[in-house]
Amino acid sequence: MPCDGQDAHSLCEKAQDVSLQELETQLRPLFLAALAGDAAAYRLFLDTISTRLRGYLRQMLARAGRTDASEAEDVLQETLLALHLSRHTYDPASPVTAWAHAIARYKLVDHLRRSGRHADALPLEDEAHQYAGPADSAASEARLDLTRAMAALPERTRSLIDRVKLQGATVAEAAQAAGMTETAAKVAIHRGLQAMAKFLSRRGTRPG
Repeated sequence: MPCDGQDAHSLCEKAQDVSLQELETQLRPLFLAALAGDAAAYRLFLDTISTRLRGYLRQMLARAGRTDASEAEDVLQETLLALHLSRHTYDPASPVTAWAHAIARYKLVDHLRRSGRHADALPLEDEAHQYAGPADSAASEARLDLTRAMAALPERTRSLIDRVKLQGATVAEAAQAAGMTETAAKVAIHRGLQAMAKFLSRRGTRPG
């Protein structure tokens, strides 16, 4: 998700280098504005947090012996989808950066477990659960958003993502069921996740 505009580009560019405290002062008002329905603020928030989380995920995957940049991108796209679907659970009294990192850690641990790698060095910290809230109309709206994003994908891509990301199948199993190579399946899943993230970003936080 590229940053558009000089100010936005500057914010995204600095996201990887500033302290979490400084990043929080930038992102918190953006996310609160996004929750109030500001789609432009939401896109800028996603662009900026993506820059920060991408670096974090690459570093953690490298520690686990995984250096393929596309793998970090896949986990990042899953994280952005989770951020969108979980936005109604965010507690405005808590740091939005910690909330986002907690979701990224959860997705990373889940990814490593699915791929057969030990995730003991990447524990799921308690803060990931501090922001969970009861299901409400916003949760229903988020599930509807996910359904719409999935529906916009080609049928084969939708089937691959459903098998791997929702049903827990391996990429090899999903590829075999779809009658395609594992490499082609990985590419399709990666592009599908990107398309879903863009779809949800365009929708912002607006209902409907």
